[in-house]
Amino acid sequence: MTPDEAYANSAYIPDGEAYYARWDAAAAAFRNMPTDKDLGVAYGRGARQTYDFYRPIGPSLGTVVIVHGGYWLAGSPDMFSHLAAGSLGRGLACAMPSHTLCPDVRIADITAEIKTAIDAIAARTDGPLYLVGHSAGGHLVARMACEDIAPDWAHRVARVMAISPLGDLAPLMGTTMNDTLGLTTEEARLESPIHHRVRDVAVTAWVGGDERPAFLQQAKGLHDAWGCDLTIDPGRHHFDVIEGLEDATSPMMRALLS
Repeated sequence: MTPDEAYANSAYIPDGEAYYARWDAAAAAFRNMPTDKDLGVAYGRGARQTYDFYRPIGPSLGTVVIVHGGYWLAGSPDMFSHLAAGSLGRGLACAMPSHTLCPDVRIADITAEIKTAIDAIAARTDGPLYLVGHSAGGHLVARMACEDIAPDWAHRVARVMAISPLGDLAPLMGTTMNDTLGLTTEEARLESPIHHRVRDVAVTAWVGGDERPAFLQQAKGLHDAWGCDLTIDPGRHHFDVIEGLEDATSPMMRALLS
């Protein structure tokens, strides 16, 4: 199996390409609901340095920050607005930051942008923070748990949940997408969570049981490196594994808030 095949998802998921339009429709429908929200709040000067913020009915019990995937090359909060439903149903606010995409920046720059975004989100909120990310977003929230990232809000993080995470970036250097990512050996090492010490924070690696072997290995690798919780969600693949975030009573939401 080539590295490109190992990290491909759509081609190995039944009707995989249809998920993008499905997500767009569900996200647009959610944004059109009469929720209390602020969309496109700037945390920096870049066009994509913004976040969307959704408030629950009544006092907030904390804030869930959801970081989208897309291999640092694609994606935006606009595709995943509906994932805020589970948080709101538990009385939590939900923030969804965007970031500049490669090749306009490097992955290390994106890590810094997400930290800056959470700086802004933490400054406007009270209570615990729950950091959730999917795929490349899983990498980014895992980076927020590394000891070399020491934000003022670190003590407020109740749990980091890295869904289908990329904890080791070295294998991506053999893919054609690295023509755009431009990962070097040194950057892959520095930006791989498995090569950092984890702060004293609860971390869960969550992966679908029907995901590509590479993603199962990545999740297990993070578990092995950090000794963190590992959940293999049976019957779930790389795209539907995030659906638990929509449901306030799902096992995923219960684990996030435990």
